[in-house]
Amino acid sequence: MFACSVLPLVYASVTADLMGKRHNMRSSTGLVEIIGLTEKFTFNPKEGIDNPVMVITDDADSVSTPSPRLCVLKREEGESYGFHLRVERGRQGHIIRNVVSGGVAGRSGLQDGDRLLEVNNCYVDDVPHPEVARKIKISGHQLCLLVLDGEEYEQAVSRGQDLRGRARAHKGESCKPPRLCHITRDPVSGLGINFTPVEGEKGRFSVSLVTGGAAEKAGVQKGDRLVWMNGATVSDLTHSALSRMMKKCGKHITLLVIDSESEKNYIRERMPILPTIAVPHNLPYRARKLHLVCGPEGYGFLLRLEKAPSGRISHVLREMDRGSPAERAGMRDGELLLEVNGESVESLKHEEIVDRVRLSGQQVSLTIISPQGLEFYTQLGLSPLLFCEDDADEREKESSTPASEAEHTPQKEMDGSGKPRLCSIRKGSLGFGFNLGCVPQSPETFISQVAFGGSGQSAGLLVGDVVIEVNGQNVEEKCLEDVIMLVKEGGHFLSLLVMDKTGYNKSRQTDTPTRDINDSEQEEDNYEISCL
Repeated sequence: MFACSVLPLVYASVTADLMGKRHNMRSSTGLVEIIGLTEKFTFNPKEGIDNPVMVITDDADSVSTPSPRLCVLKREEGESYGFHLRVERGRQGHIIRNVVSGGVAGRSGLQDGDRLLEVNNCYVDDVPHPEVARKIKISGHQLCLLVLDGEEYEQAVSRGQDLRGRARAHKGESCKPPRLCHITRDPVSGLGINFTPVEGEKGRFSVSLVTGGAAEKAGVQKGDRLVWMNGATVSDLTHSALSRMMKKCGKHITLLVIDSESEKNYIRERMPILPTIAVPHNLPYRARKLHLVCGPEGYGFLLRLEKAPSGRISHVLREMDRGSPAERAGMRDGELLLEVNGESVESLKHEEIVDRVRLSGQQVSLTIISPQGLEFYTQLGLSPLLFCEDDADEREKESSTPASEAEHTPQKEMDGSGKPRLCSIRKGSLGFGFNLGCVPQSPETFISQVAFGGSGQSAGLLVGDVVIEVNGQNVEEKCLEDVIMLVKEGGHFLSLLVMDKTGYNKSRQTDTPTRDINDSEQEEDNYEISCL
């Protein structure tokens, strides 16, 4: 045991880059949404995300039918990916920018302006940017991206074409995701599975099952092809080596399998079959995300830095108080902390984690797993965050309503109160956790988006809030770019004086008239800028 802290009552979301790095950003046109993905990353202020890409297919250009391109990303340890992912003014989608000449992406054919449609077979065009970045970060050193040429994307959007359908059509109707199946040996029938080499095809194995056996119950299907066993790709194994692995597996084995027809499609498209794109079946452990609302005595648990017999040092959750927010959220003694408000704690010191929880105000999001679960994923070479179950919805239904009402009542009282609110924010992995917007020819700057679980939400920012002061300086008559500069100059800490739109308009009517902004004007003219 190394350290112990009682987690207190105060909250204001603080997150750092998921890889433990903090990046500063400059831009001649304003702040854009930029999130770094690599551990070794020299941040160019005019750049965003750095990712390695190998373009596998080249589809012919088509004006009427968008043609997505599949990209397989392969990153060596410490290697720079060579491109950035951004959200920009006046443009839709997740945009590929700043492709480094001669870099991995540049050599492989990824193009400036491409739009990202899928990450690991998951459609992301309508997913918030921080969530897309997180999907990439937890994918390890290899992942799959589906991108579309920028011009084709904009034409498709203007014509109302179904981009999700185009992404699905690219893979084919019969292309199903692989399955990650965990099998527990039956005392009588054993694992209930055998493998037969596919004739004339080295390193490929077909599955045969015992009807009603352990493998079938775990989600393996007759005729499946074996791709991966306990972290080892079987294409590199002989049949005898595979048999030896089976004998040594003990009571459990974890397999990545796929139906033969889908396998053909993956091979034809030169798309790797990875556990990061798999559907989990019967996995014995899953990371869980807990949402805690602070009570009068705090969150009601201890955080300790402990060393396991294996030598691993972990941040361990201990001593949940009876009836505390921690106990009501489902926290169990001895579980390990993986994330605080979406930020990985792997590279953080004990004191840094405690600071992040303390700055989280009245609520905090924790991702946790059992020690056995962490060991399970470590042995497989996978991130435990890949298959995370979010208990929030069920826990909210089970928890008492007074706690929920206590969480939301103060927020509702602020709406339309006409009183300014001072919000203190510290930069984290989601930046400051909000986007700024404006309407052209109007000096008024407002909060256009607040990231869930981010610092801005924790500090009490609401969508539509008008920004009155930045770090003590009045910005009511300043243009958006000037407000951005003031935000950047504050470094990792930010103080915003804001007021809800209705209250602000009323106060302005007694002084200087303010032009009202209707919803349609906001949708057409304003743009979002993520402060990172």
